[in-house]
Amino acid sequence: MSVHVAPIACRELVELVTDYLEGALPPEQHARFENHIAGCDGCTAYLEQMRETIRLTGTLREQQISPGALAALLHAFRDWAST
Repeated sequence: MSVHVAPIACRELVELVTDYLEGALPPEQHARFENHIAGCDGCTAYLEQMRETIRLTGTLREQQISPGALAALLHAFRDWAST
């Protein structure tokens, strides 16, 4: 017996990728996510880019970031958090 999994749009996948990578998606959404990436090369590439970004930034230390880049990041996140 097969279970129907409602399709997920690429835009929705992008919004769910963090929860997916953290293992925080409910089972139904997790299945929808995996079903989508199984057939969407663009979203599969995006997911791999996110994994690589996480891997690389996990090795980055604050002391390695230039003062200008640090200020720009802090500014961007302050603006993002206020929206």
